[in-house]
Amino acid sequence: MALPDDFCRKMKQLLKNEADDFFSALRDEPIKGLRFNRLKIEKETFIRKIPFSLSSVPFCEDGFYYDEKQDEPGKHPFHAAGLYYIQEPSAMVPAEVLQAKPGEKILDLCAAPGGKSTQIAAAMENEGILFSNEIHFKRAKALSENIERFGIQNAIVINERPEKLVQHFPNYFDKILVDAPCSGEGMFRKDDNAIEFWSEDLVEKCSYTQKKLLSLAFQMLKPGGTLVYSTCTFSPEENEQVIEAFVSMHPEMSLVEIPKREGFDRGRVEWTKTNFEEISKCIRLWPHKIKGEGHFVAKLIKNGENNTRSSVSYLKSNVKKQQLAEFQQFEHSFLKKRITGAFFLKKQQLYVLPEKCPDITSLNVLRAGLHLGEIKKKRFEPNHHLALSLTPNDVKYSYSFSTNEKDWQAYLTGETISSPLGLDRGWILMTIDGESIGWGKETKGTIKNFYPKGLRVQF
Repeated sequence: MALPDDFCRKMKQLLKNEADDFFSALRDEPIKGLRFNRLKIEKETFIRKIPFSLSSVPFCEDGFYYDEKQDEPGKHPFHAAGLYYIQEPSAMVPAEVLQAKPGEKILDLCAAPGGKSTQIAAAMENEGILFSNEIHFKRAKALSENIERFGIQNAIVINERPEKLVQHFPNYFDKILVDAPCSGEGMFRKDDNAIEFWSEDLVEKCSYTQKKLLSLAFQMLKPGGTLVYSTCTFSPEENEQVIEAFVSMHPEMSLVEIPKREGFDRGRVEWTKTNFEEISKCIRLWPHKIKGEGHFVAKLIKNGENNTRSSVSYLKSNVKKQQLAEFQQFEHSFLKKRITGAFFLKKQQLYVLPEKCPDITSLNVLRAGLHLGEIKKKRFEPNHHLALSLTPNDVKYSYSFSTNEKDWQAYLTGETISSPLGLDRGWILMTIDGESIGWGKETKGTIKNFYPKGLRVQF
């Protein structure tokens, strides 16, 4: 690994006696992890069902280490079924620190590719509302796909500038996560591009952006609310000094002590500009002290009483009775459960909004809660998101593959499936070992494949 000379000089000066251990750790192999989806499966069942060699991540209840030399979880069908999210273990800490609860209003401001949003949503248990925002469209699409794969029903995926969100959501959110864009030093041993693009100028630019994002988040956080700031970099200019400046500019914000688990380091007071003692309440994760990459996390509370009524207006159903009739016919014919809530139609795409959903009609929304499907002429076509939110017990007809066989590969590549029963049942939930992976439509014993083209793989 050829690290930038300026970075090496800087870290030697900062870490002093720790520097040798730090650079030695950067030469090790990157740590691999995954986090199971508690919306779909219980932990004990997951451990029993997953055919990987796993060990627990000590600082994330849902996290596991895996050995990429033995296992390839990204190629297993349980990944397509949304049973887990492949995530670097240290990256699991910010959402743990946020402590999301069911029923809360939460914003993940810089959410792509979706690791922290899926973790927050799992803790919310599909109750409340999660806004997952990403400013870059391509990354927002990847975020939306991960929300879909996890079967999350209470997330609004948006592709907007934070400045516009401030206009819509003043003093609105109970909790906000700012996993800020950073210089990426903590990713050096897993991403060569992070090394290539690093510079002192990049550190300075990121620091400016981070301070701006925190100020915008402050305006959207209600009094009494919680803000978590995180980066995957080592630079004090992007960590301690950003929080130091933010608290100085916004004295209503108070740092909260984050419990120091084994291997967790404190925020470094000596790396602030004013010897800001409170910064020791933050945490640093170092690759030479824990089994994971580099991270910094700060947790803050916005002091004050929430005396002002929210100016946010709520969205009502915009679906006409006849339009909804097509979906209800599908529901009656193929589902065992009723889907309730505020139905929302956008360009013939039908959604069920999270409860008490704010007016999002002027925002660039990629996913508005649970995407049910498309209303076409005199028929309804269910969406992949709906399939991944259901279980075999929720539908009248299902078709099961087994991980012990290879026939599931034909489905994930988009091939037509032959049904041995030779029936004409219509929409069928396709499953693997009892886990939903998509839709098929049976006609005269042949199941047409509705696995999304953009997700299909080659084996």
